[in-house]
Amino acid sequence: MNQSESGQSFSLEESAGYDRRILNYIQNAAAHGLYEIRGLGAKRRLPHFDDLVFLGSSLSRYPLEGYREKCTTKTILGTRFAKKPIELEMPITIAGMSFGSLSANVKQALGLAATEAGTSTTTGDGGMTSEERLSSKTLIYQCLPSRYGFNPDDVRKADAIEIVIGQGAKPGGGGMLLGQKVNPRVAEMRTLPEGIDQRSACRHPDWTGPDDLTIKIQELRELTDWEKPIYVKIGASRTFNDVKLAVHAGADVIVLDGMQGGTAATQSVFIEHVGIPTLAALRQAVEALEDLNMKDHVQLIVSGGIRTGADVAKALAMGADAVSIGQAILMALGCNSETYIQNETHHSAIADYNALGTAPGYCHHCHTGQCPVGVTTQDATLEKRLEPQVGARRVKNYLQTLNMELTTIARACGKQNVHHLEREDLVALTVEAAAMARIPLAGTSWIPGYSNF
Repeated sequence: MNQSESGQSFSLEESAGYDRRILNYIQNAAAHGLYEIRGLGAKRRLPHFDDLVFLGSSLSRYPLEGYREKCTTKTILGTRFAKKPIELEMPITIAGMSFGSLSANVKQALGLAATEAGTSTTTGDGGMTSEERLSSKTLIYQCLPSRYGFNPDDVRKADAIEIVIGQGAKPGGGGMLLGQKVNPRVAEMRTLPEGIDQRSACRHPDWTGPDDLTIKIQELRELTDWEKPIYVKIGASRTFNDVKLAVHAGADVIVLDGMQGGTAATQSVFIEHVGIPTLAALRQAVEALEDLNMKDHVQLIVSGGIRTGADVAKALAMGADAVSIGQAILMALGCNSETYIQNETHHSAIADYNALGTAPGYCHHCHTGQCPVGVTTQDATLEKRLEPQVGARRVKNYLQTLNMELTTIARACGKQNVHHLEREDLVALTVEAAAMARIPLAGTSWIPGYSNF
């Protein structure tokens, strides 16, 4: 309680509808007349894989002995039409993040890490760099609405092609690359003026619907002699119908990016208010494939908020064939780390965080190009803070940890293959997660809105 000058008592009670966050938003909008642009993903609490748990084995199910009984992780993608499907040692891939958004050192580090771990990496917007192709044993080439850096010769050099329809952080919105990251090399690759903000188209200029997508997929197959799998990536929104249309158009693999997915730069209003959570979208995608009797013919990769081996295991149990990770890979490289930058560069890195008005653990300033740890930058000085070999070692360690956690959980559920994990192995801890994932609430057989107690 507080007292006014007249002695009257009053309480300081924050409004739920106009809390400090909303007041700050309104005041900034009123002062500047501009919306906020930032990187990474949604900050709000959403139903997530954390709201599911596994039913490990005991008497009714027998676990595998971890040191004597094998649990395989081999993953094959693109078996529908491609002559050369992708074969990976694990069902964990690195998502598309562009050169421009990331430095050349980072792209090289990701390629080295993926090669050592036996998985794939993805180009992102803006074309293929020589560093990435040379370091990546298995490289997926993204085809985006911008057409920036699109090169048919590079398409032939890739191992698969990913047509990007949408992104989980901004379904229905195009990409952004602010001028401070458009250095001479980026500008040349994208045929852009240096130092000028780049805003990509929100839809491909070559088509207006699924029939046109069918033609584009056929063109890409002819370009690559039907060797390369064709992925189609969608942002999670009208997932059930979008997956069906992509399958009808001829996709070998569907990549589904949920609302928790990240971005290098977009409007905050997109990140927080457009799209649906990965948990709900994954369930809809699997239902669409089952409805078409294509579950074993078209593979499903899910992304958006995958961070741990447990997340990977839950995604596979719900019906995904693999996952793709972006934001967490950046964290593994040192993003938002207090300890990665050490010795003579430590104090300058902290000063750089302070100059951005943030601190390790809170930074989402990927769009500025002033990344204190040299990850999301084109600054010649800052990018040296990430050495490719050091970054590769950290990412490889992270991927290996996820894979070990995945197999540990699979063994505990009695599975000799991580792809044998199933929905029956899961229960939900919250009503929301149970309803979205259509997984029974723990201790019951109840799926809200779907079954009776």
